[in-house]
Amino acid sequence: MKSLFLRGEQVRLQEIPSPSPDGEPRIALRLAGICRTDLELAKGYMGYEGVLGHEFVGTLLDATDSLSAGTRVVGEINCGCGRCSWCHSGLERHCPNRTVLGISGRPGCFSEQLTLPERNLVPVPDSIPDERAVFAEPLAAVIEIFEQIPVRPMDSVAIIGDGKLGLLIGMVFTRHHTGPAFLIGHHPSKWKSIPEIPCIHENEIGNDMNAQFDIVIEASGTVSGLARAQQIIRPRGTIVLKSTMERSEPLNLTVSVVNEVTIVGSRCGRLPTAIRFLERTDLPVERLIEATYPLDRAKEAWKHACQSGALKICLKTKESA
Repeated sequence: MKSLFLRGEQVRLQEIPSPSPDGEPRIALRLAGICRTDLELAKGYMGYEGVLGHEFVGTLLDATDSLSAGTRVVGEINCGCGRCSWCHSGLERHCPNRTVLGISGRPGCFSEQLTLPERNLVPVPDSIPDERAVFAEPLAAVIEIFEQIPVRPMDSVAIIGDGKLGLLIGMVFTRHHTGPAFLIGHHPSKWKSIPEIPCIHENEIGNDMNAQFDIVIEASGTVSGLARAQQIIRPRGTIVLKSTMERSEPLNLTVSVVNEVTIVGSRCGRLPTAIRFLERTDLPVERLIEATYPLDRAKEAWKHACQSGALKICLKTKESA
């Protein structure tokens, strides 16, 4: 079957064996989204080699104890061992023995078929089309912010980074938060996709914005973004780190100590919560899709996704036609 495969720093479309029907349930890919994390993996992040991709919606090929074959599903990307204290407490995403779809120890979803444990599968209601369901994983990561930190109605919020994740955070915050919020970025052409939130160019930030925000969400995945967050956060404010980086660089955290700033790492959320959110709201996540390519043009799609300023690039199969 066709798959987008990473070896070293080379990404190529290649044929690999189809998964066995006697292991985990098989899923036929319908639609998948290329994420910044995928691009970072190709630069050496995590030292991963294999099939890329972790944002998907697919059709279940094998019936499980709770789901019928033919059910549309999305999948939790972290696969815990099921035996440790983290798994027993419902935190499989922090299991020290976990594999992660398309990121660590497990083939990803940029393939005609993939597999996941039954416990990781979440059914998609008929009311949610593929173009919305494909955002379940990143949307869950955004909603996770609200589960980790209290956001008061009067809090001022800044989102740093106008990549796909930053834009999605801005979109969700307009639904959850009634206080002042701004998005800081470099690509004005992207901002039209989220007219609900004021956007500011990074070059326009002056000293008048120093120590102005109660919460700063760093979604640029850059050291300069974190330095900017330290500049504009108020004393005793909270910085939320939402992006992973391929490499680390020295950073002076003294200012965060002096100003008693709370720094919160935030990663994956829960997909059932994201699916319920998509079902109950009209959040227009599909606005963030810039282009969709068939899987056999995955290399072309990858090059598009690598372009500066690109929004979400998706891959589809005949199953989704």
